[in-house]
Amino acid sequence: MQRYAAFLWSGDVQSTWETLRTHVPVAINTGLSGIPYWGTDIGGFIPTPELTGELYVRWFQFGTFCPLFRSHGRNWHLRLPWGWNTGDPGPQETANYTTNLNELHNPNVEPICKKYLELRYRLMPYIYTAARECHDTGLPMIRALWLHYPDDAIAAARGDEYLFGRDILVAPVTEKGATNRKLYLPRGAWFDFWTEQKIDGGHEIDRPVDLATMPLYLRAGSIQPLGPVKQYTDEAVDGPLTIVIYPGADAAFTLYEDDGKTFDYRRGAWMGISMTWRDAERRFSIRLTPRSRMLPPARRPMQVRIAGQSSTRPFTFEGRPNDLRF
Repeated sequence: MQRYAAFLWSGDVQSTWETLRTHVPVAINTGLSGIPYWGTDIGGFIPTPELTGELYVRWFQFGTFCPLFRSHGRNWHLRLPWGWNTGDPGPQETANYTTNLNELHNPNVEPICKKYLELRYRLMPYIYTAARECHDTGLPMIRALWLHYPDDAIAAARGDEYLFGRDILVAPVTEKGATNRKLYLPRGAWFDFWTEQKIDGGHEIDRPVDLATMPLYLRAGSIQPLGPVKQYTDEAVDGPLTIVIYPGADAAFTLYEDDGKTFDYRRGAWMGISMTWRDAERRFSIRLTPRSRMLPPARRPMQVRIAGQSSTRPFTFEGRPNDLRF
């Protein structure tokens, strides 16, 4: 599996809070074991009385930031985000499974899952680039904090949070009824993904949460590409690529793209778009990576935004260098 980069899932696990909780370090350690493409059956495979809309939502949020993202299980009715609106679990497939139908009726499940599903598709440029980096370097997509903060003893000891790619810190909520999430931010400055509030790292914080919120943080000195919302990865959607710059340090990001279907990238049919941010100069630069080529469409509408600001700078990238000052 390591040699051929096979996908692995965590097995036919039970739908319990303990299972979800232990899956976070399992995800981290699987990546460290040379198997980077990993995921779970969202909600657990074998239903138990603990499987409620709340557990399903928390598992769905975690699954959004796993390489393998699928809602799957023994009872397929319990894997439909919209099915939680009625409180009807459908035909039961195990005589040992009983639950309170009032616990299954949760109209908040569908809109929350829709929010994270759309975020997953907006993140596809970042996710696909992380997969290419994994191919080139062996670095997993789910990364232990110490991979990038090896001299931080506290970061090395944390198995309940991780980096998704280089720049996104993910802190899954795995406690029933949680109203806050204690998490550790490594040294440096970070931005809350939801509020874009800047906070200094190097210590533990207590982040308030509701059911719709799983804490996500972006590293200061990072560039985050966000595509338009899609219904599937290969859908052609009109809409600009949004580039969000998280200031506070110099940043660099190379967006990778190929046709997503063939091995033609081995013959040079791939595109790299190199982006840099010079923090002191407030200058954003974008170039076509050497030895790569512009893939269709030849005109790429984009818009750049600084985290914490609402205004955007639109431009069209056609393979020629662009420089924007903010």
